[in-house]
Amino acid sequence: MLTLHCPYCGVDADETDLHAGGEAHLKREGPGASDVDFEDYLFMRENPKGVYFERWRHAYGCGKWFLAARCTNTLQVFGTYPAQTPEPPQEIKDKISAARPGWSWGNLT
Repeated sequence: MLTLHCPYCGVDADETDLHAGGEAHLKREGPGASDVDFEDYLFMRENPKGVYFERWRHAYGCGKWFLAARCTNTLQVFGTYPAQTPEPPQEIKDKISAARPGWSWGNLT
């Protein structure tokens, strides 16, 4: 079972206490965006077999959204961090790089 640490209330919650919210760190398109850009924002998502950054809500706890880095293949969790963080903290990127040498995702290394 997947267990994630809520960075807000400090609880280690299993997946039955959480609600998945999809890919993290998406560039949100505003009213001035082209139809193609907005379509990409709505429908185009990463779907890697490996490291993935995603949004989670502590539904049966504090109710807050947070972000997690985990492997979709093994369910290994590299860490969680507040939802307002624009990119993963360096310590999480270091953990991923240590476990998977040569890893990169988008412009995050």
